Amino acid sequence: MMNIQGIMKQAQAMQKKMEEEQARLAQEEVEGTSGGGMVKLVLNGKFEMKRLHLDPSLVDKDETEVLEDLIVAAYNDAKNKVDAKMQDSMNAMTGGLNLGGLKLPF
Repeated sequence: MMNIQGIMKQAQAMQKKMEEEQARLAQEEVEGTSGGGMVKLVLNGKFEMKRLHLDPSLVDKDETEVLEDLIVAAYNDAKNKVDAKMQDSMNAMTGGLNLGGLKLPF
């Protein structure tokens, strides 16, 4: 049976690894697209939008609602990719161990 100090030491080491991984992921960027690539945006691992590209053909004052929908769709696409990277990273760190309802820092 493990002693409490050994368990605490392992927990601290895992917490440090998680913090390092969170910092690494925050620097990564993913691209989200919509409208067949007519709208592209880049998010970092903190879900901050870094870049936005709009195909010039979309800029029509009478079609702003379509453009707004495409931007939202591109953002959601990129957000889902950031979420997937975080989940993959967590699975790699924990060896697929299900940590239940444990709230992790990211």
